[in-house]
Amino acid sequence: MTLKARLGGALIAAIMSTTAFHGAFAAEDTIKIGVLHSLSGTMAISETTLKDAMLMLVEEQNKKGGVLGKKLEAVVVDPASDWPLFAEKARQLISKDKVAAVFGCWTSSSRKSVLPVFEELNSILFYPVQYEGEESSRNIFYTGAAPNQQAIPAVDYLMKNEGVQRWVLEGTDYVYPQTTNKILKAYLMSKGVKAEDIMVNYTPFGFSDWQTEVSKIKAFGSAGKKTAVVSTINGDANVPFYKELANQGIKAEDIPVVAFSVGEEELAGIDTKPLVGHLAAWNYFQSVDAPVNAEFIKTWHAFTKNEKRVTNDPMEAAYIGFNAWVKAVEAAGTTDTDKVLDSIIGVSVPNLSGGTSTVMPNHHITKPVLIGEIQANGQFEIVQQTPSVVGDEWSDYLPDSKDLISDWRKPMSCGNFNVATGKCGGKGS
Repeated sequence: MTLKARLGGALIAAIMSTTAFHGAFAAEDTIKIGVLHSLSGTMAISETTLKDAMLMLVEEQNKKGGVLGKKLEAVVVDPASDWPLFAEKARQLISKDKVAAVFGCWTSSSRKSVLPVFEELNSILFYPVQYEGEESSRNIFYTGAAPNQQAIPAVDYLMKNEGVQRWVLEGTDYVYPQTTNKILKAYLMSKGVKAEDIMVNYTPFGFSDWQTEVSKIKAFGSAGKKTAVVSTINGDANVPFYKELANQGIKAEDIPVVAFSVGEEELAGIDTKPLVGHLAAWNYFQSVDAPVNAEFIKTWHAFTKNEKRVTNDPMEAAYIGFNAWVKAVEAAGTTDTDKVLDSIIGVSVPNLSGGTSTVMPNHHITKPVLIGEIQANGQFEIVQQTPSVVGDEWSDYLPDSKDLISDWRKPMSCGNFNVATGKCGGKGS
């Protein structure tokens, strides 16, 4: 076991939020939280559901008496899939609306846009979506999967169970796919995969003309070696991508696709019958068989007044983060940012798989890894589930990161401690 693994084995993070005062309630009796998700633009297909999930969680918590005896109020804004606008809206939520914490963002571009705002104003963001790692901020809790909680296990599954030897790393052209694929390429080559057996390609947000790109995938897969697509395509571009796969007769048994940004919500807009057998890697699926999940789905359907509304992985991450924040605030007796940051590390709350997730010192959380096959009804059959995995914020497969760990507990309080040099710093948080 490496020195990094020994020192960093317990580190991975969480989710958080804090309070403020507003509107219909007397100021001293209410706590505001911000909801920062795109309700329009290319990412609305994914993010609108998270806004609804946060409103449900606030409503349910208020039924229990709120937090610290005060009602919660969600302040919802629409950054409209515009990354710079995320920063502007975050500043508005913290400085003008006086929210205690913010739950939001989807893309890494939006998260990186708001990160300096949260650090400058010393507020807290709970980020509920899988991401590329290579970052650790004192003011952010990463409740979605790090690469070792999604991307690496998905590749391992394809190697072991599908015998894949050639790899198409297909992504949207922004930071999450680029960094994830950089890590995956290094990982694959460490496993003996040759560079000529790895094809990397990027397309813009909202890309729709997939005929040529899918033809390239089909040609790459015709070399006599088992080929798979690892998809980091994000947003509404997934719909025409999967339609074109079906148009060109690419079936799961020929060239399986494993996706990191396609869940139940995205499949709701697609005819899934031709996609049966293609895969997704997440830490939660609606099909998880657990009483806590059944109750969550029941509450969701009642809240939305729609039995057809699906649940998905980022919703579970929001659920874990919100409940961890509530527990930390109650333990601290205040929504003060610094006090909540101290009290939240080590907090464990139920996840929706029947276990628990713990907020780790590196501001990530513990999560099981699930691989699911797309079914004709738009749900996933779970074909593999691991025990809980601690998220690794700094990749072991990149030279600049392999010696770094994050630990936001005092006295270290460092997001990039180098275990080889014994120093904090050298790479941005």
